[in-house]
Amino acid sequence: MTKFLPIFPLNIIAYPGQLLNLHIFEPRYKQLIQECKDEGKTFGIPSVFKETLNEYGTEMELLEISKTDETGEMDIKTKGIKVFRIIEMLREVPNKLYSAAIVYEATQLPPDTEKPNPTLVDLINKLHQLLGTNFKVEDRYENPLSYDLIQYAALSPEDQYRLLIATSEKARQWFMIEHLQKLIPSVEQTEKVKMKIQLNGHFRKEVPPKF
Repeated sequence: MTKFLPIFPLNIIAYPGQLLNLHIFEPRYKQLIQECKDEGKTFGIPSVFKETLNEYGTEMELLEISKTDETGEMDIKTKGIKVFRIIEMLREVPNKLYSAAIVYEATQLPPDTEKPNPTLVDLINKLHQLLGTNFKVEDRYENPLSYDLIQYAALSPEDQYRLLIATSEKARQWFMIEHLQKLIPSVEQTEKVKMKIQLNGHFRKEVPPKF
């Protein structure tokens, strides 16, 4: 099914179910958000890479306007609903400052798993232990899936976009597992190099090898 959707392009990728807080300051988007509040509209966030608008994005629901200052700038809370694909861009909309698009809802397969792969959870925890962030999946989430964990997997924007358009939950989880299995050894090596640099110039107690 196709629909008309106001769009708010950003240099980020939003996902279904994701809570996203935004500060709104441009007149065109202040108009858009006010209409979302007054008329119950949704809007779309398609991602922008290297000044190129991607064809896939996420439809967003306005949860609340948390703050509005004297200039009309807003702090808002939103939530991702579903993935869409742009069919046609409408850069000018009569009587509107913002752009829009004709979109249709992207096909998503029925959930093929409702639980996180334990290997994925272990790898994300290991990565953050190496990075010293004190983040643990189980402390933040009870039953997270891929869209919840993408932001913690140190993925490139291109890989984040690949996961947005992937249709299978299992496929998204395995993609992140393969990525982390390649990334973590390089992080470990970097940490070893840092330790060697820190030890350089200090008195060290080394046990000589036996020949």
